[in-house]
Amino acid sequence: MAETVNFDDAATGASPEGWTLTMTGRGQPKWTVEAESTAPSKPNVLKQSGQATFPVALRKGTSILDGFIEVKFKALAGSEDRAAGIVWRARDADNYYVVRANALEDNVVLYKTIKGVRSALDIVGRKGGYGVKVSVPSGQWHTLRCEFVGTQFKVTYDGKPMFEVKDESIRDAGMIGLWTKADSVTVFDDLTYGALN
Repeated sequence: MAETVNFDDAATGASPEGWTLTMTGRGQPKWTVEAESTAPSKPNVLKQSGQATFPVALRKGTSILDGFIEVKFKALAGSEDRAAGIVWRARDADNYYVVRANALEDNVVLYKTIKGVRSALDIVGRKGGYGVKVSVPSGQWHTLRCEFVGTQFKVTYDGKPMFEVKDESIRDAGMIGLWTKADSVTVFDDLTYGALN
């Protein structure tokens, strides 16, 4: 069964309930529910507008081993970075997988974060490189999705299959969540997730 979170029942200007709003590294992340006239499902979105190494929002009570996570996002601003990511199999803010799209770099990259250290993972069928180059225009809504089963992860961006990654670093069920980087100002809507049996 899939669950969708659209933040429309939450009070604007406040932090959403049911989330651990944290970060990997240092800084001052700021996750708030805000009204957004362009939201895919009006009226509200979740906005990250603080600055931290990696702002992370983990969904309390989720524990998924094999499943999927999908979110709609819009990158608004950021001079150092302009990123939006989805997290799965998170034990905490220092141990998780994340795939992120970056509007400044125009790419989609999948990483593992272990004990707070992030490292990019190789794409199946390709040695080296850094994710996949793809246009990620700022100020537009996009969709990012990952299906994760066993050691295999399939990434889809705006409905198009991007790449697959195999990794066995995190083999336990964990939380799902959202992620940004540095000074990214990003809004999220229609977060959908669930187990794949």
